[in-house]
Formats: sequence, C-alpha cells, structure tokens
Amino acid sequence: MLFACEGDELVGVIAEPEKACGDVGVLIVVGGPQYRVGSHRQFVLLARHLAEAGVSCMRFDYRGMGDAGGGQRDFENVGADIRAAIDVFTTRTPAVRRVVLWGLCDGASAACFYAPTDERVAGLVLLNPWVKTVQGEASTYLRHYYLKRLFDMSFWKKLLSGGVSIGRSAGEVLGAAKAATGAEQNDLALPDRMADALIRSGKPVQVILSGRDYVAREFERAAASERWRRALSSAQLLRIDAADHTFSSREWRDEVARATHAWVQELA
Repeated sequence: MLFACEGDELVGVIAEPEKACGDVGVLIVVGGPQYRVGSHRQFVLLARHLAEAGVSCMRFDYRGMGDAGGGQRDFENVGADIRAAIDVFTTRTPAVRRVVLWGLCDGASAACFYAPTDERVAGLVLLNPWVKTVQGEASTYLRHYYLKRLFDMSFWKKLLSGGVSIGRSAGEVLGAAKAATGAEQNDLALPDRMADALIRSGKPVQVILSGRDYVAREFERAAASERWRRALSSAQLLRIDAADHTFSSREWRDEVARATHAWVQELA
C-alpha cells in the first residue's frame, strides 16, 4: 500500500483480522536504520499474531527508510509520517478508531514525542526506548560492563597472560568514569523531553525491556528520575531477562507478541 506524506510516498502494510475485537489497532513505528519487516521479521510476525487474535496492525516505512521516498530523518522528526500513517490506517480499516503506537528503540522514542499531538492515540508500547546521551551511555557501561569485568575470571586470565592492555583498559575506565560524572552535572535533555511528552499525553503505557541490552539499562537509569517516575506512574512494566535488544529468538518475540496483545485487549 502506498500513501502520501508532505509530497513524498510512503509504504505500508495492514494486517486485518477476519473479525475485529474492539476499535483499537496497533501502529508499528519503525526505528532506524530499519524498515517495516523488522529485525528477524519481528514486525511481520507481530502484525500477523495480532491480526489472528482480532487486532488490526499496520507497519510502514517513514520517509528516508526502507522503500519510502524523501530524505532521511531522525526519530524526532517523523511526526508527519506517523500522522499520515494513522490517517490511512483508520481510513482503510474503518473498525479502527484508536491506535496504540508500538515502537522498539528509537521507534519507541518517536512514539513518545508523537503521543501528545493526536487524540487518536490510545496508548503506547515501548520496547527498550532510546534515551541515549553521551554521559548516560558512559555511566551505563561503567556500571554494567567495566565493573562486571572485575569479577570475570576470563578477564583476569587474559590480563595475567598479557592478553589485555593494562594502559588501554585503565584509560577506558577513567574515560567512562569522567563521562559518567558529567552525567550527574548535566541535564539529560532527550530523556527529560521524552518523559515530558508522555506526561502531556496522559496515555496508558506498557514498557518491555530486555535483560541483555545496554539500551534498556540506560533507560532504567533515566527512568529512576522523578520525571520518569511520574511519566510511568501507572505503566505496565515487563522485563524479559534473557532477551537481547532486538528479541532475536522466537521465544522472546512470541513473549512480546503475547504481552502486547494482552495489554491492547485491556484498552479495547
């Protein structure tokens, strides 16, 4: 399916159920660099799972991604694309009156920014939301990577055998510590703006995090702030401990699909 957005042509696919259950559909907001199929075909499989369960689902390429026209843009500048997708989704699928925005990584971030601008948004499903800052990334790596290595026997074996450069490793740790200290002194602009957007939207939120993902760990760090506690005060939180960033196994993808469907059912 082709549809227009500010003079450019976008590409979308709608998975429709034989019989819709309620008036809520799911719009998958793609993160970049990615397109409407998703890593390991996750978006295709999710759309099919939802349609079989009675929920319409649309996935699409926004401008500059996949098969869509137009220039490449970042996740903070795709509001017009999301609106155009919702317009065509609700037009082509009359049973759909409200839409849940579903996004992974910076697709989740884009969904946060869009949510307060459109009354048709019924809620958001956010997977490993992208809240990256230089300082936040450094703090996350210091806490979850370098400190972990101190208790890793393989690291000490490599160190004693000369397989690890002491100077280089020390420099990396000091650099991360310095950057992390900056995180305590500087305003985390992107996380704060995302939290403020969710607060303004007042929409229900489901957050799904991977246990083996630094993006998720950085989000958890940001989510400890007062702003994020307010934004997620009534959110449903799910952590899949074994999962990586893109939920690359069938087991993890299926768990995400089931959790998404169960949560969307509560809104229908």
